[in-house]
Amino acid sequence: MIARVHRRGTRVGGLLRYLYGPGKQEEHVNPRLVAAWDGAGELADLEPEITASGKRDFRRLTALLEEPVRAGIRPPAKPVWHCSMRLAPEDRDRVLTDGTWGRMAREMLTEAGLATQADDPGLRWVVVRHNDDHVHIVVTLVREDGRTNWARNDYPKCVKATCNVARRYGLRRQVPPADRTVHRRPHPVEVSKARRKGWSDTPRDELRRRVRTAVAAAGSELEFLGRLAEAGVLIRVRRSTINADEITGYAVALPGAGTGDGQPVWFSGGRLAPDLTLPKLRRRWGDPPPAVGLPSGGRVTARARALRDAAGVTQAAAEEIRRSAREDPAAAQAVATAAADVLTSLAYAREGSLRGPLHRAAEVFDRAARDMYARAARTTSRSYELRAMSRLVALMGRIAADEDSVAAMALVLDMARLADALEHLRTAQQRLHQAQAARDAAGQLRALAAGGQRPVTTPLTVTATPSPSVDSARRTPRAGNGRSPA
Repeated sequence: MIARVHRRGTRVGGLLRYLYGPGKQEEHVNPRLVAAWDGAGELADLEPEITASGKRDFRRLTALLEEPVRAGIRPPAKPVWHCSMRLAPEDRDRVLTDGTWGRMAREMLTEAGLATQADDPGLRWVVVRHNDDHVHIVVTLVREDGRTNWARNDYPKCVKATCNVARRYGLRRQVPPADRTVHRRPHPVEVSKARRKGWSDTPRDELRRRVRTAVAAAGSELEFLGRLAEAGVLIRVRRSTINADEITGYAVALPGAGTGDGQPVWFSGGRLAPDLTLPKLRRRWGDPPPAVGLPSGGRVTARARALRDAAGVTQAAAEEIRRSAREDPAAAQAVATAAADVLTSLAYAREGSLRGPLHRAAEVFDRAARDMYARAARTTSRSYELRAMSRLVALMGRIAADEDSVAAMALVLDMARLADALEHLRTAQQRLHQAQAARDAAGQLRALAAGGQRPVTTPLTVTATPSPSVDSARRTPRAGNGRSPA
């Protein structure tokens, strides 16, 4: 089930006339009320009656919904709140009764803080159904005691409440709330510029890939800045105003992707992704690591031995994530973040590109491995060991020999098993978006390990509400202006 909160409006009557009208994008069939606020009386008494002319009279229902607004203490300029609840395509074969829809809408509003018990003078609201697969909820945001419910953070609350309702009612698709682990999306201006220039990616996306590759191969900020310079990135550091020798931040720019007058466009680490700020990178690296070198022996043999060592550490890391999923999730998080660095370094060593299939799988794995709100877990002995392997893989350079390639694919398969353990961790934490990302990463890695096949994405069982792209983004109609998306 998918919840969508529309823009607030000023006119209850206009919104009700639309919901009971013929519809704009789809036909409205048999519109009727299926639920209302406590104390409203019988639904049949609230239903707008049909006049002799064949039209409905909304005046009584509109007056009842607007009554608290007119008597409120400094009511808001836009007191009309509008939300729709729609079945996902996977559940369209189920035809729910009016009573079921009414109960689901009431439970969602109660959990989101918009509906109250009968003895509390709360908000007035109604639920209108005019199609089999969805309902519309209309709420006036002034309580019966005159106070305003501002419905702050209403969208994440409604998404979370709708997910819980879908789970309780046994719907197949449950859209979980956002976990804030997705990287920063490019601004539409950046996307338009990239299209005009014929670039495959925006500078922000390209810089984020290069910075992540440098982070995975570095163990300190000086090594990190050096690897950025080797990657052809322009660097600008910010120094402390108290101690000029102390670096407090950094910004990067892509050569040839500047402004019209040739000035570079700088992006700080936080503008690329919340977990790429310098303080969080320092916490991620931990204490400066010792110097890392290739094992002794022939270069091909040394590389294969290093990859096998990395595979052994990866197997132990997968076991630790499963063991620590409930007992010590902070330690499991540190291991997951370090494992993402190992896969990033391996992808670059294997493909020498930031756009190959293994690198794409590494990006999906990285999404699953991030902590919420860009938190950086303290390093552990296992994460420290994984990070040493990441630097060692980066030090090896390009992997081309047959013996190295076999060892690299074995490491890819072990990373797939670690992705399975990461899915177990995220499922236990109820972070379902990241659990799906871990599942996708495991499928892609297994496809590559099976013989260099093109990675495939597993079918979604829990899917986030897609964000509108630059081309498909549309303005959501205001409540009560006679326009609506459904």
